[in-house]
Amino acid sequence: MTKSNPPRFEAYTRSFLLTVKNLNTRKRYGSSVRNLTAFFGNVKLLDITEDIIEEFIEKRLLEGVRTATINRDLAVLRRMMKLARRKRFIRENPVDDVEFLDEGEERTPHILNFEEEERLLAAAVPHIRALAVLILETGMRSGREALPLRWSDVDFANDLISVRKSKTKAGVRCIPMSNRCKNELSQWRTLVGSEFSPYVFPNLRSPSKPMKDLRRSWAKALKDAGLPYFWLYDLRHTAASRLTHAGVSPIFVAQIIGHSGTRILSTYARAVDEYRRDAIHKLEILRHNHAGQAPPSQSPTVR
Repeated sequence: MTKSNPPRFEAYTRSFLLTVKNLNTRKRYGSSVRNLTAFFGNVKLLDITEDIIEEFIEKRLLEGVRTATINRDLAVLRRMMKLARRKRFIRENPVDDVEFLDEGEERTPHILNFEEEERLLAAAVPHIRALAVLILETGMRSGREALPLRWSDVDFANDLISVRKSKTKAGVRCIPMSNRCKNELSQWRTLVGSEFSPYVFPNLRSPSKPMKDLRRSWAKALKDAGLPYFWLYDLRHTAASRLTHAGVSPIFVAQIIGHSGTRILSTYARAVDEYRRDAIHKLEILRHNHAGQAPPSQSPTVR
């Protein structure tokens, strides 16, 4: 059982540092706390999950930060959350199940090829299959966007997915659905039942909550497909890579996946929906060309 109204992350870091008596250690921890706060901001302690921590790791890796530095930050976060659990601010320490990085080698995202994708989807249980297709077709973040997605945010009539909450302002967006994504979500909704839960990926034991821990089912899907282990988050990188390969402008790739890293993104903030739809159409053409199928017809632009 947790205490009511636990502190938020930024406020908690200040009280945590005061518990570190050695001034040199406190100074060293302070450096990690700044790195952690830059990512987590003032999120609720209860909202920090393994998925979000892995997003933190991924972001730091993509920024070129050394693995040893990231591991030091994780060690401080683990100690912080251990104390938070002792104080009953949280039920479990989410860092306990996070793998620290191998400091002997630098990690790069695994970009899934089409043959690997076919093997993965054939081996995956239904919810992993539906989630994988969703991320591959939209570039959504797994922990903060895909898993908390509600059916009310999926507009089957207009082929749109609304991401209403994300870790950045750029992450709040509407994403056009490809036909493949739409069909996969429709099949999944039929399987799970449209009235079972408001969430697309519900916790089966507690349907009023979304799924959170996919670590075992994801690892099993990879193993059954005969693929090496890689993070679920890498499917997002795969989506971005395929959109780029299909000839989509980096600006629109950034808008679709909700990335705020492109400096001139704000200049094109008013990009109209038909450009985003064209980007998704290009992704579909790439897939059909690979499969040797006729390219899909493009829906007329709605004005």
